[in-house]
Amino acid sequence: MNVDAAVAAAAAIAGVCTGVIAMLAFRWSERDQARPTRSSLHTDAVLPPGVDTVLSVLRSSAVVLDEADAVVKASSAAYALGLVRGGKLAVEPMLQMARDTRRDGEIRQVELDLPRRGTGRGDALAVSARVAPLGSRLVLLLVEDLTEARRIEAVRRDFVANVSHELKTPVGALSLLSEAVMDASDDPEAVTRFAGRMQVEATRLTNLVQELIDLSRVQNDDPLEDAEPVRVDELVAEAVDRCRHQAGTKQITMAAGGTTRRLPDGSTVDLRVWGNRGQLAAALGNLVENAVNYSPARTRVGIAARRVSAPGGDLIEIAVTDQGIGISEKDRERVFERFYRVDPARSRATGGTGLGLSIVKHVVASHGGEVSVWSAEGQGSTFTLRLPEAGVVRDRDRDARDHNHPLLGPDEATDAEDAPFDDEPPARPARPTRQALS
Repeated sequence: MNVDAAVAAAAAIAGVCTGVIAMLAFRWSERDQARPTRSSLHTDAVLPPGVDTVLSVLRSSAVVLDEADAVVKASSAAYALGLVRGGKLAVEPMLQMARDTRRDGEIRQVELDLPRRGTGRGDALAVSARVAPLGSRLVLLLVEDLTEARRIEAVRRDFVANVSHELKTPVGALSLLSEAVMDASDDPEAVTRFAGRMQVEATRLTNLVQELIDLSRVQNDDPLEDAEPVRVDELVAEAVDRCRHQAGTKQITMAAGGTTRRLPDGSTVDLRVWGNRGQLAAALGNLVENAVNYSPARTRVGIAARRVSAPGGDLIEIAVTDQGIGISEKDRERVFERFYRVDPARSRATGGTGLGLSIVKHVVASHGGEVSVWSAEGQGSTFTLRLPEAGVVRDRDRDARDHNHPLLGPDEATDAEDAPFDDEPPARPARPTRQALS
């Protein structure tokens, strides 16, 4: 009987202990759930009302840090810049700024150069970081990407410096030559020689000013004025005539071909592009002039045109090929920059301003096309213009209300709209062949 009582008492005590332990475990679980965890700090609930909405419309990269330096909120731009990795702010100077601001509540701002994430490029990413307190325990970091702004500012400074240099050179030469003419007033031969040099420098100055004006006009991205269908053969003929004297002096042969399209009935129609005739003529003329200037004597310069298919509509390709000195790979990336010269000494000898290819690039872009270059040192270069076909632009503007031939007028409709070339060119025209240029 005593044994049964002892067992019952022991069971009662065990039950009480189990109940107490269960109650303590339940209370501990409730307290643990109520305690803020690292994951709970990443939710939007900890942000002050309206902050999430404001951060979502900011152009700057935004990061919100808690008192443990964990990321509570980060915009997609912050991840793209590589500011946030693994839930942490990955830029130590910004992290230190956040800690200092959390300590004293002062707003801080600094400009930094960061390595580009995931690229082997050596250039840095320029950013401006601003840190400010957000509530009682959060810190807000705003980062602005200044890379493009710095690049534009550098281009502007280079442009101003180059323009100043290019203008001062002929102006200074004219000043010196005028003094020489005055000092040699009693020597007719010297006066004649100096006057000839003055004409050369005046022409160089006039060309530079005109090209600056042309560049200013075409780089404004204004709608094309006086746009019309322009025959490719007329553009080519004008470019050849512009350089005929220079080519004849160096005994350079100039050949052109491919400016017409053959129809199934054996007749031909002229290739046409849509745009401003004067701008297109200047662009093609610059390419042909460069080809002549950078080619050795007794070589060949060719201009070939053809019609190619493209997803957005057919294009007209005009390729200018020379057998000159060629362009190195590092220079090919910069030849379309303003005032950039592959060979400054040769440019001075030929009177080049360094603006010709830049004008070509802007003209083609304003016409909805593109320009590319193929070149090999010692073998020559090929510059290719790709411009929308006149009929494609016209039909697009008229919502394709009729099925006229893209190269003919409204009254000259034909069923040969999509007829292929009799001699279809290869898919990738690396360089125009001699047969195409003859």
